[in-house]
Amino acid sequence: MELRIDRDGCNGYGNCVFAAPDVLDLNPETNIVELVRAVTDSDRGALIEAAADCPVRALTVVDDRD
Repeated sequence: MELRIDRDGCNGYGNCVFAAPDVLDLNPETNIVELVRAVTDSDRGALIEAAADCPVRALTVVDDRD
């Protein structure tokens, strides 16, 4: 499983951080979302929700199970 972040597309809304606070955070200097730790399979549901909640679609979940 991988989370791809479009750093040019991210506008810092933070919706994704609410969906996956254990994995994502907003960098206070850049106001762009960042991973705070490695992504694991147990994060799958939260990351799918985070990507769906992004109003500019800056997150993509790549799941090797699909």
